[in-house]
Amino acid sequence: MSNALNTPVEALELAYPLRVERYALRRGSGGDGRHRGGDGVVREIRALAPCRLSVLGDRRRHPPRGAEGGADGARGRTLVNGEEIPGKDSRSLESGDLLRTETPGGGGWGR
Repeated sequence: MSNALNTPVEALELAYPLRVERYALRRGSGGDGRHRGGDGVVREIRALAPCRLSVLGDRRRHPPRGAEGGADGARGRTLVNGEEIPGKDSRSLESGDLLRTETPGGGGWGR
Protein backbone atom coordinates (compact mmCIF):
# COMPACT_ATOMS: atom_id res chain seq x y z
CA MET A 1 0.00 0.00 0.00
CA SER A 2 2.87 2.39 0.63
CA ASN A 3 5.06 2.72 -2.46
CA ALA A 4 3.38 -0.40 -3.83
CA LEU A 5 0.62 -1.56 -6.12
CA ASN A 6 -2.79 -0.26 -5.04
CA THR A 7 -5.11 -3.11 -6.01
CA PRO A 8 -8.73 -1.92 -6.30
CA VAL A 9 -11.04 -3.25 -3.60
CA GLU A 10 -13.31 -4.96 -6.13
CA ALA A 11 -10.43 -6.80 -7.81
CA LEU A 12 -8.99 -7.93 -4.46
CA GLU A 13 -12.33 -9.25 -3.21
CA LEU A 14 -13.08 -10.97 -6.53
CA ALA A 15 -9.71 -12.76 -6.68
CA TYR A 16 -9.25 -13.76 -3.01
CA PRO A 17 -11.37 -14.82 -0.01
CA LEU A 18 -10.93 -11.37 1.58
CA ARG A 19 -13.28 -8.50 2.43
CA VAL A 20 -12.06 -4.91 2.61
CA GLU A 21 -13.89 -3.40 5.59
CA ARG A 22 -12.21 0.00 5.64
CA TYR A 23 -10.17 2.05 3.18
CA ALA A 24 -9.66 5.66 4.22
CA LEU A 25 -7.18 8.47 4.75
CA ARG A 26 -5.25 8.24 8.00
CA ARG A 27 -6.29 11.71 9.17
CA GLY A 28 -3.63 13.67 11.05
CA SER A 29 -0.75 11.31 10.18
CA GLY A 30 1.16 13.97 8.20
CA GLY A 31 3.69 16.01 10.18
CA ASP A 32 2.95 19.63 11.08
CA GLY A 33 4.78 22.41 9.29
CA ARG A 34 4.38 25.39 7.02
CA HIS A 35 3.51 22.71 4.46
CA ARG A 36 1.92 19.78 6.27
CA GLY A 37 3.03 16.28 5.29
CA GLY A 38 0.53 14.14 3.40
CA ASP A 39 -1.72 11.76 5.30
CA GLY A 40 -1.22 8.01 5.04
CA VAL A 41 -3.95 5.43 4.40
CA VAL A 42 -5.78 2.96 6.64
CA ARG A 43 -6.93 -0.32 5.14
CA GLU A 44 -8.66 -3.08 7.08
CA ILE A 45 -9.01 -6.48 5.44
CA ARG A 46 -10.86 -9.47 6.91
CA ALA A 47 -9.81 -13.01 6.01
CA LEU A 48 -12.83 -15.06 4.93
CA ALA A 49 -10.83 -18.30 4.82
CA PRO A 50 -7.47 -19.48 6.22
CA CYS A 51 -4.62 -17.81 4.31
CA ARG A 52 -1.00 -16.69 4.53
CA LEU A 53 0.04 -13.08 5.26
CA SER A 54 3.38 -11.58 4.27
CA VAL A 55 4.23 -8.02 5.32
CA LEU A 56 7.13 -5.98 3.91
CA GLY A 57 6.50 -2.58 5.47
CA ASP A 58 8.87 0.32 6.03
CA ARG A 59 8.88 3.33 8.35
CA ARG A 60 7.63 1.22 11.26
CA ARG A 61 10.47 1.97 13.67
CA HIS A 62 11.48 5.47 12.51
CA PRO A 63 8.92 7.96 11.21
CA PRO A 64 9.33 9.91 7.98
CA ARG A 65 11.38 12.95 9.00
CA GLY A 66 10.21 16.53 8.71
CA ALA A 67 12.51 19.08 7.10
CA GLU A 68 13.42 22.72 7.73
CA GLY A 69 11.66 22.68 11.11
CA GLY A 70 8.67 20.57 10.05
CA ALA A 71 7.48 17.76 12.30
CA ASP A 72 7.91 14.06 11.57
CA GLY A 73 5.01 12.14 10.05
CA ALA A 74 3.38 9.26 11.91
CA ARG A 75 5.16 5.92 11.66
CA GLY A 76 3.47 3.07 9.85
CA ARG A 77 1.79 0.20 11.69
CA THR A 78 0.44 -3.23 10.87
CA LEU A 79 -1.96 -4.96 13.25
CA VAL A 80 -3.61 -8.38 13.27
CA ASN A 81 -6.70 -8.55 15.45
CA GLY A 82 -5.57 -5.36 17.20
CA GLU A 83 -2.05 -6.59 18.00
CA GLU A 84 0.83 -4.72 16.34
CA ILE A 85 3.15 -6.98 14.38
CA PRO A 86 6.64 -6.33 12.94
CA GLY A 87 7.01 -4.50 9.63
CA LYS A 88 8.65 -7.59 8.14
CA ASP A 89 6.58 -10.65 9.01
CA SER A 90 4.91 -13.76 7.64
CA ARG A 91 2.17 -15.72 9.40
CA SER A 92 -1.01 -17.69 8.93
CA LEU A 93 -4.40 -16.02 9.28
CA GLU A 94 -7.59 -17.81 10.21
CA SER A 95 -11.04 -17.09 8.87
CA GLY A 96 -12.33 -13.98 10.63
CA ASP A 97 -8.91 -12.45 11.40
CA LEU A 98 -8.64 -8.72 10.74
CA LEU A 99 -5.54 -7.16 9.19
CA ARG A 100 -5.16 -3.39 9.65
CA THR A 101 -2.45 -1.51 7.78
CA GLU A 102 -1.70 2.14 8.59
CA THR A 103 0.75 3.63 6.12
CA PRO A 104 3.13 6.35 7.34
CA GLY A 105 2.29 10.02 7.03
CA GLY A 106 4.72 12.34 5.26
CA GLY A 107 7.05 14.63 7.16
CA GLY A 108 6.10 18.31 7.31
CA TRP A 109 8.22 21.09 5.83
CA GLY A 110 9.05 24.44 7.41
CA ARG A 111 8.14 26.08 10.67
